[in-house]
Amino acid sequence: MAPPASTKIIDSAFSRSSPYALSYTNPEQKWLIREHLLSLLHDFPTLSPSADTFFHDDGNIVYILNASGHLPISSATPPVPLTIWLHQDYPFSPPIVFLSPTPTTPLLPLHPFVHPSGLTTSPYLNTWRYPHSNLSDLAHNLVCLFSHHHPFFSPSASSSAATCRFTHPALASKVEAIDGLFGAILCDMLDLGAKADDDIHELMALQAELLARADIITTMLLGLEHERTTLIRRVKKLTEESDILINWLKVNGSNAVVATSEDDMEAFEAADEESRSLLDSVAADLAIEDCIYELDRAVERGVITFHQYIKQVRALAREQFFYRLQG
Repeated sequence: MAPPASTKIIDSAFSRSSPYALSYTNPEQKWLIREHLLSLLHDFPTLSPSADTFFHDDGNIVYILNASGHLPISSATPPVPLTIWLHQDYPFSPPIVFLSPTPTTPLLPLHPFVHPSGLTTSPYLNTWRYPHSNLSDLAHNLVCLFSHHHPFFSPSASSSAATCRFTHPALASKVEAIDGLFGAILCDMLDLGAKADDDIHELMALQAELLARADIITTMLLGLEHERTTLIRRVKKLTEESDILINWLKVNGSNAVVATSEDDMEAFEAADEESRSLLDSVAADLAIEDCIYELDRAVERGVITFHQYIKQVRALAREQFFYRLQG
């Protein structure tokens, strides 16, 4: 039998009028809710009833009953603080269960039955069907689930969460077997989801690398295409010049004078002493110019020091000036 204080709270809640009237309208529904709630409080005296405002996800606001407190799991694990809200369409709609984490006892991440917000789902709630489902059986089902996979951080919960497997031999009934199978499937889904996330991150990194390589290859192809176009134009120009030369040779080839090696040498010999002196001066000037150019390259490569470079250039410049005066 439920504590008299709890019975008084429930009866008082049902007897209230607006604006604190409960959202249950059917008298038979109210009587059924009272029976189920008292049965729950009888089996779990650590829970206590109350009435409060509940906000649904769709924005609907209702004033309904709830049972809140601690759900004892086992002597080896801490109790689970929770609140079981009785939907305004109870018992045809399942209750709404929220866990109450604290800073010292946070929720385990990726729990198969508990959302990070504290909302609890289970096969029993998902398959809720009146008259086969009730509050007391729901609480016993939650105890069974949380004994295999505790929702809060604790030394015993950590070890059980590490395995995350529902293979306890006590799962003998059909409902418990369904819960075990559901939990095992969810655990496998979480493992596969984590592995899929890792694979996605690796593939995204690989995709970024491939895109970068594709940009490099595209740039190289554009450069090669530009070089190919330039070479085609050069070949075309050389072909045109070759055709012009061939045509010129066809017209003037018979009148061309073939020079001998002696004639080639005579073409670069001076006719008199003044011409010979001018030719030597020009040759010396060009030789000094080439030497200065090579000195520039040598100082750029670090073969000679800058001081040596200046000294040599000054000497060569004076000598070059002398030859240019002679020219």
